[in-house]
Amino acid sequence: MDLQSYEFSANFDEMFDTGGKCRGHYQELLSLIKKTSSKKLGQLQFSANKTQVAMGMTFNVYHDSQGTEKILHLDIVPRVIPNAEWSMLAAGLKQRIKALNLFLQDIYNDRQILKDGIVPEELILNSKDYLEPCIGLTPPKGIWCHITGTDLVRDKSGEYYILEDNLRCPSGVSYMLESREIIKRAYPELFNELGVMPVSDYPAKLLKMLQFLSQKDKPVVGVLTPGIYNSAYFEHSYLALQMGVELVSGVDLVVKDKKVYMQTTKGLQQIDVLYRRIDDTFLDPLTFNPDSMLGVPGIFEAYKAGNIAFANAPGTGVADDKAVYAYVPRIIQYYLNEEPILKNVPTYLCREKEDRKYVLDNIEALVVKETNAAGGYGMLIGPKATKEEHEKFRELIKNNPNNYIAQPTLSLSTVPTLTEQGLEGRHVDLRPYILYGEDIEVIPGALTRVALKKGSLVVNSSQGGGSKDTWVLYK
Repeated sequence: MDLQSYEFSANFDEMFDTGGKCRGHYQELLSLIKKTSSKKLGQLQFSANKTQVAMGMTFNVYHDSQGTEKILHLDIVPRVIPNAEWSMLAAGLKQRIKALNLFLQDIYNDRQILKDGIVPEELILNSKDYLEPCIGLTPPKGIWCHITGTDLVRDKSGEYYILEDNLRCPSGVSYMLESREIIKRAYPELFNELGVMPVSDYPAKLLKMLQFLSQKDKPVVGVLTPGIYNSAYFEHSYLALQMGVELVSGVDLVVKDKKVYMQTTKGLQQIDVLYRRIDDTFLDPLTFNPDSMLGVPGIFEAYKAGNIAFANAPGTGVADDKAVYAYVPRIIQYYLNEEPILKNVPTYLCREKEDRKYVLDNIEALVVKETNAAGGYGMLIGPKATKEEHEKFRELIKNNPNNYIAQPTLSLSTVPTLTEQGLEGRHVDLRPYILYGEDIEVIPGALTRVALKKGSLVVNSSQGGGSKDTWVLYK
């Protein structure tokens, strides 16, 4: 395929430098693309799409009248990250997770960071994600955030920034795993020639981490799903199958004498660890939301008694609130006495008077986000929005300033992506996955989400984004 017409913008391009020269770690991939005809690349893309459907790699888009099942479009051109770059990212992510875990333990127990005024007390205690039933608790092995999917972006200079921390029930890892299998088949020789680090052992590592949370030698592990209508149900069933554990929903479980049992054809069997994919407040109608039909009555009392472990621990959601995000650099310095390795995107807190005034005066140039929204919803991209949308968000901020933050509009790096017009640069972010068990481990791969619409900065699958396989190199 000819790349002569590839457009270079002011953004950082992952494959080419500003002079149009291919970066060293992309040389072999570029050579292969140049030797491959447009027709052949199109066939590879078609085959990838068909394989995704055959594998059941679909997700539900809520409120979509066009139908519920969609594939997360997998672009045939992988993203390549050299080892030195990845090592820096891994060190920064480990540092961040370690500090956030200490933060969670502190705010649910001694609250020393609040007493010292590092993080505003009212920000935490008034958060809807700060769960009173968790006050005074220490989860098994002292770990709160066992599975994290942290979102990063790169600016015009190529520097990485943390965009947000996902500590509740981060999704997408199954797409990382299955995408690897599909793309590896498309470029088998190149994959081996480049020396790409494997991700296929993730389910084994996940299972080992879950087993570590129990005091038993051979604990029974399960994946707790809300059910088939959940948008990430493919992932729930996929991970349960890969780990060789039970996939259960609330109706499959019962609590007796503060112990949790699953109903089997042979009677009740005690379950010791649950990788839960249900939001905190739906876990137990007796403790949290009394209207929940998804949870298990009494399961939180079993958790408090130490008879079951959850990953992630209930209560972690308060640490990935977008307003708390602004304080994470201070949290790292407070607990670890270290400078953050990875920077935050500069963030304006609308709850603070001076920040709020700046946001209201400059809303056309900023990205405004709801502190508790996800999936690209509750968000305004100022430069792309209309005057009416600017005014609407100004009123929303004035009426509920605590509910909003704002950030500069980052350009987001681009990666060549196959379109109907050929290869074109599309904006991407990066979601690595981190497991926290006996050690903190960053999986050497990631879900790269790509904005498929030209010029778009919204990469979320629910908003029409797609994905790329992410190749982390041994060298």
